[in-house]
Amino acid sequence: MKILHLIRSVNPAGGGPIEGVKQLGLVNGHAGHQVEVASLDAPDAPFLKTFPLPTHPLGPSWLKYGYSSRMTPWLREHARDYDIVIVNGLWQYHSFGLWRVLHGSDTPYVVYCHGMLDPWFNEAYPLKRLKKALYWPWGEYRVLRDASAVLFTCEEERVLARQSFRPYHCNEIVVRYGTAGPTGDPQTELTAFYERFPELRGKRLAIFLGRLHEKKGCDLLIQAFAKVLAPDKDWHLIICGPDQGGWEAKLHEVAKRFKVPDRICWTGMLTGDLKWGALRASEIFVLPSHQENFGIVVAESLACGVPVLVSDKVNIWREVVSDGAGLVGPDNLQGACDVLKAWTLMTSEEKREMRARARECFLHNFEIHEAASSLIRTLSSFTGGGAVRSNL
Repeated sequence: MKILHLIRSVNPAGGGPIEGVKQLGLVNGHAGHQVEVASLDAPDAPFLKTFPLPTHPLGPSWLKYGYSSRMTPWLREHARDYDIVIVNGLWQYHSFGLWRVLHGSDTPYVVYCHGMLDPWFNEAYPLKRLKKALYWPWGEYRVLRDASAVLFTCEEERVLARQSFRPYHCNEIVVRYGTAGPTGDPQTELTAFYERFPELRGKRLAIFLGRLHEKKGCDLLIQAFAKVLAPDKDWHLIICGPDQGGWEAKLHEVAKRFKVPDRICWTGMLTGDLKWGALRASEIFVLPSHQENFGIVVAESLACGVPVLVSDKVNIWREVVSDGAGLVGPDNLQGACDVLKAWTLMTSEEKREMRARARECFLHNFEIHEAASSLIRTLSSFTGGGAVRSNL
């Protein structure tokens, strides 16, 4: 099968969506499928050099909407070269522009929403909600309505998506989703991390890994860390990830206000051995997010056998609880404090058991090869097999 992923950018700072495209593409490529990516990046964007899949940069794009005059002509010329197109993400020109070209054509397309229909965004950004509501009937509604399928990464995402805008009609399908675990030598990864951050050697580490964005609840994490873990001088907090919109400066102010600036290590974005080393060095992964569609980093932590302490707004929290792979609380300060406190009260044996269950949870639910196979089975139904209808 020849597959084209369409996404705003392949910049790894974009977080889960582009990481998912990369991981699924690599696995399905090794299985014999041809996977390519079209983005609205400028052709000279530096991160294109290291992106591992064949990429067609159709930018530069303009404004937050990401308009590019090059995209639709390219799609009109090349869309028929592919068996199917996968749209990753909503609310920007790449989704509507693709609809303009493909609706009613012989080339099917499916859409990954990647949590972008979660009603949390409407509550958090009411002015943006108004603009989206005006755009919805002639824009994204038609993108979803005319897609062969709208793909959701878990049942929770599908249920939430129905609550955001009206009218709403599409062929909903939940497909497995996941990521690749570490494949390198654990000691090499740990050595790389400690050589970069020697001040953390011998410390008890709690880690946040992801984009620094207000929806992630990093401010709650810092406050909860100060209240629950910081009294023990062995504990340090690692905050790893790229800054978005100047949020890091605000978080530094929170750390100062709660008197823990010297107990937090701000690493910036980590990749490769450094990322895996940071996870392996950590005792717990913490994500008190207000909205999290799937959480690739949650799955990556589980892959390293690191228990995850997450909010009940992380859409895969039920799998975590069911498999005993972590602790879950509400997305507020009390919830963040409660899960940290619960961890400190567990016995050494209970912690060892949870680490083992974390790894098992990853293998059972989120390992990339089964996710990639699930995607191919779904896509195949629109490229020659029988149609898959909504799995309600």
